[in-house]
Amino acid sequence: MKHRRYMWAEALELLERAERLHRQFFQCAGSPAGPIWEPPVDLFETADGVVLMVALPGVPPEEVRVQVDTNALRITGMRPWPAELRDATIRRLEIPQGRFEREIVLPAGAYELERQELANGCITIYLRRM
Repeated sequence: MKHRRYMWAEALELLERAERLHRQFFQCAGSPAGPIWEPPVDLFETADGVVLMVALPGVPPEEVRVQVDTNALRITGMRPWPAELRDATIRRLEIPQGRFEREIVLPAGAYELERQELANGCITIYLRRM
């Protein structure tokens, strides 16, 4: 029985890893702006609203746009190549570059953007419940 639980846990871990990799790879969305990647998101519901943490390493604050709609939040922007690495030879590339877009369905209710903070490679978005 213990062996079965271990196998199940390993299978779930592999599925989670596959989903993470899927989000990290470029996905063509038929946009004239080119390929799009989706940053990973953590979503927390509080008594006052919703807090989202979006991993955006190397993305300057002026490149991030946040829109709150009726039931979803859309975050878009661009992760540029670091200027000093434009002529470098790529040996491994795991952090996507270029245009990103992510739409996150919010818990039921109406929200407004309270504030957003970009620090330590993440943007934290605070939505106040209306």
